[in-house]
Amino acid sequence: MFDEIMQKFEGSPSQQAVIRLLLERGFSVNDEGRVVSGGIEIPNTQIAREIDVDRRVVDSTTDAILEDEQLRRIFQNISSIPSLMDLAPVLDLSVLTVEVTDADEPGIVATVTGLLADDGISIRQTISEDPEFTDDPRLYIITDGDVPGDLLNELKNLDFVRKIELE
Repeated sequence: MFDEIMQKFEGSPSQQAVIRLLLERGFSVNDEGRVVSGGIEIPNTQIAREIDVDRRVVDSTTDAILEDEQLRRIFQNISSIPSLMDLAPVLDLSVLTVEVTDADEPGIVATVTGLLADDGISIRQTISEDPEFTDDPRLYIITDGDVPGDLLNELKNLDFVRKIELE
């Protein structure tokens, strides 16, 4: 899906940057073509400044979204969720990042969270990036405590795991 969306803007890297930001942040586009998060409008100048493009690029991108039925359905229904990842150090939480070889393989989240639960580790939040919307999807698991080294090794040795990081 991500590739399909990006192909619609293949002639404009600037518009692709707008699309990528909207998807990454979970920003919607309302019927008036304004970028919103819930009911809060985000000025196009702020969007443009964030990704270093002209404001008119944001305008033309939101216009294109509203003109395309598939994009309209996606961007009028997308939403963001609060993440504990940036708060983890402040709240004494750990963030386990899992990169996998094939994100479409079933059971990844269940296997990883099951191993953590079996070890008595409390999970505060799990964020799984969608392989349809992200080039290199990752699984983020925010835990109450540290993840012991032997469990990290066990996770790293799973067939589908390419890389593990713990912060």
